Amino acid sequence: MAFRNLLVQVDGGKAAKNRVQAAVDLANSSGAHLTGLVALGEPAMPTYLRSQIPKSALQAQAAYLTEVEGRAVELFKAAADAGGVSYEIRRLRKAEAELASGISLHARYSDLVILGQQDDDDAASLDNSVAEEVLVTCGRPVLMIPYIGAPAGFGKRVMIAWNGGREATRAVNDALPMLKMAEQVVVVAVNPGRGVHGDEPGADIGLHLARHGVKVEVQHLEAAELGVSSAILSRLSDRGSDLLVMGGYGHSRLRELVLGGVTREVLKHMTVPVLMSH
Repeated sequence: MAFRNLLVQVDGGKAAKNRVQAAVDLANSSGAHLTGLVALGEPAMPTYLRSQIPKSALQAQAAYLTEVEGRAVELFKAAADAGGVSYEIRRLRKAEAELASGISLHARYSDLVILGQQDDDDAASLDNSVAEEVLVTCGRPVLMIPYIGAPAGFGKRVMIAWNGGREATRAVNDALPMLKMAEQVVVVAVNPGRGVHGDEPGADIGLHLARHGVKVEVQHLEAAELGVSSAILSRLSDRGSDLLVMGGYGHSRLRELVLGGVTREVLKHMTVPVLMSH
């Protein structure tokens, strides 16, 4: 099993160049086809209000988005051409409230969707709420790239945050193409208990990965409930890992799935790429 189709979201944000380069590098190492989805959100505007705005202002806004779209297309094309990968470009322009559903639709025809972390200092960056919605609706694993960029050749030293749950299981399976190429993989069993992890916490998932040819070791991590995300990120830094694999955890609130605090905190404070599955 290997990645054969990758999709990366491209926009007018400052971090787009780093994100695209990370996607090109992964496409090269995987031998995958890369789709650049130039996805831009249009500000929501009620019909009654739109009729009161001068036509020239609406035209200026449309022209600006077209200019941003053009720059994003050229940025992706230049990186993909330089990287020598097979690629295509798609365009998506939706109302901001519908942007996530549009990205999710395109993502379903890829093996992995690559998005960027929100940069609070860049209004053009993708909001984390969009990434969260894509994660829980697209049915594909999501690779989040920090706005500071990904380490060169990332994926050599991988840490798996393991809690024995469904989401973590999906994430490990979805990450197998990268885990097999890694030089070092550590499974960190977070707050292990026999009820979920078995008699020897982490042993079964470690054995499962070893049978796939993954070079793996298992460690335990005890963390208070309110400090799980900090403990995970601290262990990640201490080990010098360049990729984190974890489940995208959430809970139901009425009919809406809301990401849990650990997932949301990791997305906010991560400094290396994070592969998540829901």
